Amino acid sequence: MNRRALLKNTLGLLPTLALSNPLLAELAKTKKGPFLPTWQSLEQFQTPTWFKDAKFGMWAHWGPQCQPEAGDWYARGMYQEGSHQYKYHHNKYGHPSKFGFKDVIHEWKAERWDPEELVAFYKQAGAQYFMAMANHHDNLDLYNSKHQSWNSTKVGPKKDIIGGWEKAARRQGLPFGVSVHAAHAWSWMETAQRSDKQGPLKGVPYDGKVTKADGKGKWWQGLDPQELYAQNHPLSENSWDDGMIHRQWNWGNGVAKPTKAYCDKFLKRTLDLIDQYNPRFIYFDDTALPLWPIDDAGLKIAAHLYNKNIDQQGNQQAVVFGKVLDEQQRKCMIWDIERGQSNAIEPLPWQTDTCIGDWHYNRAVYDRKGYKSAKTVIHTLVDVVSKNGNLMLNIPVRGDGSIDEQERAVVSEIGAWMKVNSEAIYGTRPWKVFGEGPAQEGAAPLSAQGFNEGKGKALTGADIRFTSKGDVLYATVMGWPEGGKVLIKSLASEKGLHPIPVRRVSLLGGSDSLSFEQTSQGLVVQLPDHQATLPYANALKIV
Repeated sequence: MNRRALLKNTLGLLPTLALSNPLLAELAKTKKGPFLPTWQSLEQFQTPTWFKDAKFGMWAHWGPQCQPEAGDWYARGMYQEGSHQYKYHHNKYGHPSKFGFKDVIHEWKAERWDPEELVAFYKQAGAQYFMAMANHHDNLDLYNSKHQSWNSTKVGPKKDIIGGWEKAARRQGLPFGVSVHAAHAWSWMETAQRSDKQGPLKGVPYDGKVTKADGKGKWWQGLDPQELYAQNHPLSENSWDDGMIHRQWNWGNGVAKPTKAYCDKFLKRTLDLIDQYNPRFIYFDDTALPLWPIDDAGLKIAAHLYNKNIDQQGNQQAVVFGKVLDEQQRKCMIWDIERGQSNAIEPLPWQTDTCIGDWHYNRAVYDRKGYKSAKTVIHTLVDVVSKNGNLMLNIPVRGDGSIDEQERAVVSEIGAWMKVNSEAIYGTRPWKVFGEGPAQEGAAPLSAQGFNEGKGKALTGADIRFTSKGDVLYATVMGWPEGGKVLIKSLASEKGLHPIPVRRVSLLGGSDSLSFEQTSQGLVVQLPDHQATLPYANALKIV
């Protein structure tokens, strides 16, 4: 019997075997189709046109860690003695042996959350797809999870967060997706097993090991905190080194290996998420796929998403995002770079994800007026698109479900620029070169998952980025040059990059043709006498 026939026979037996095995029961429900849970099979993936055209998405990276308004990775940092989040938690809530992260979840009510208004606002700003966080490393499912009792319909706000975001996105006609981070709870939450090394509560364990029996008479009576914290296991090597988690992200370097039961439950939770909410795409905050290479849960999830989507759409429209991918893996999904950008035109579409502040809401960023400006976001978008990428932008959401007025101002300004210049963004493809100018000479290399954002030279009016659409070339000047005169060296008559003589140059948002001259030095364009309303990125249409 050949391998394909053997696999078909085995899959056919799943419903029968499932009667005695709950995991096989879950696998029996996985959608059959052309994709199998192997890297070789996932290489059939083709980036759908909708994603290549969309260019700009927005993300609600929102959950109970936003409730304290003290920044990212709060559920881990609150258990790190001496850290600013530990001190903040101690002052606001009490010692983590008495008031743990489970209790922060109980405080989270999301009382001002209006997904309809927020998604409509993001669409007005130019977003072409929308993503919501389905769980974070804190392990709370933000949907009506059949396999995780600690979910937002039963604790905290007692609302179906993903259900609300999904309905809002579909009403706005935006492709909807989810981000899944919970695979790492096993090692990420190990700080909850610690205790203070000094002070009056020295040696008193934090609440990372509490059990269902400890909940008698408490608000969480009947719930098992170990289902949330997943800490009934030995610590990873060097677990008390707070930075070790980064070196163990790919489940190596002495990490405590998760049990098969943990991996199987993660698989069931994620398949349930896909089947209930039908996301078009899933972002995994993992090296390659969740739990890879110690378990094949991620491969099964990716194959299921692709096959289910084909069954619903008639062709493959689904997308999986993964980080730190090798050459083969980049053929299986879309490479995502966190807070960073490629320095070249990538042969395959990719995405950068970034945020105007901390991933989880941080009041201190608001107080110091520290959000990224609309100018910075637009420069990132234009640069990324010129290199065959998309931008996924997170706007931090407060614990109550609202965004603040400073964030609204940034989003509104992005929308104002997009209304004028989106023609140079949506539906475009990279040109022969991505751009020119001094900024690229000082570009910073990628590091691990990305993280080269803001480390190079800032883009100025001397920098230009290119996109194309059919016979049209767009040259976006990243500022308003002195005297309003632009020199585009890549269009020098002798270079041959644009062999057809330029016939017309116009500024998007303007109705008149601009004066220009194509010389051996480049295309010299004279901009209008008056500066644009938002002068930091001006798209020229060249035909």
